[in-house]
Amino acid sequence: MKPLAIHTCKLTDDQATALDAALRARDWKPRTVPYARFAYESTKANVVFYESGKLVVQGKGTQEFIEFLLEPEILKQAKLGYETVLNPDLLLPRIRVDESGKGDFFGPLCIAGVYVNEAVIKAWAELGVRDSKNISSDKKIAELAEKIRTTPGCVTDTVVVGNEAYNRLYLKMKSVNTLLAWGHARVIENLMGKRYQMDPPPVKAISDQFASSKSVVEKALMAQGKELQLVQRHKAEEDIAVAAASILARDGFVKGLAKLEKDFAMKFPKGASAAVDAAAKQFVTEHGAENLVKISKTHFRTALRAQGLPEPPKTEWRKR
Repeated sequence: MKPLAIHTCKLTDDQATALDAALRARDWKPRTVPYARFAYESTKANVVFYESGKLVVQGKGTQEFIEFLLEPEILKQAKLGYETVLNPDLLLPRIRVDESGKGDFFGPLCIAGVYVNEAVIKAWAELGVRDSKNISSDKKIAELAEKIRTTPGCVTDTVVVGNEAYNRLYLKMKSVNTLLAWGHARVIENLMGKRYQMDPPPVKAISDQFASSKSVVEKALMAQGKELQLVQRHKAEEDIAVAAASILARDGFVKGLAKLEKDFAMKFPKGASAAVDAAAKQFVTEHGAENLVKISKTHFRTALRAQGLPEPPKTEWRKR
């Protein structure tokens, strides 16, 4: 098995304080990283603890750091390599769905799903499958996506909602969450249509908890999808099926964005930023505002700024 080269987890304030002290005592070199409470580096690994409470460890010494410092001294538990022993549900045959592109002004929304069983999970541990947000290279995403699709026993499905279709659906549904529920449900239905390839059959389908009530996705499911137990939860970092679905979704998004760049001979930055605003204004100048629907999600405020239109006042979000 390949040595672990990246690891993320959450730390409490007390754990973070203990880790900071432990790294200083070992003469790790401090670093400055945006949004980090502290960051250190050694010859073998980089350690960053973010203000959000997330710890990220990267480098060839990641596994050694976890086994000899993080787990015994900070977390007070031995977990690495024992994930499936501690949580046997991680080996259950299941469907996992994830999406990419919902926060990107340019490019499609892509929803992907995977069916996994015990053999697939064990095979992926050898491939270095991890959450797409921790992989910066589009080339690496594409390589892993291909390995995931060709893993024996794995069944996959991807739904790419192009920008024109996305904008039509948003006008009809009036909600990103409703649109996401529709997309997640479609992927689950498509995978259930391939259940003859699944051995053993899945016991549940797991979707992101992007709405306050799981009924949003349940209502969007049709007959085949309703045969499964639907579970909605925030991403569980130890579940390799989450990582696989995120990689497939990101691969679909990246390829969809690349096609738009080729079609319009323009660079479309990812995300939502000043660079995205500048590109949107350039696009309107060169191709006209009426063509924004072909390359972007027009309910973003970026679309108004690109056209020089006033933005409505922001409303304060309140949990219902």
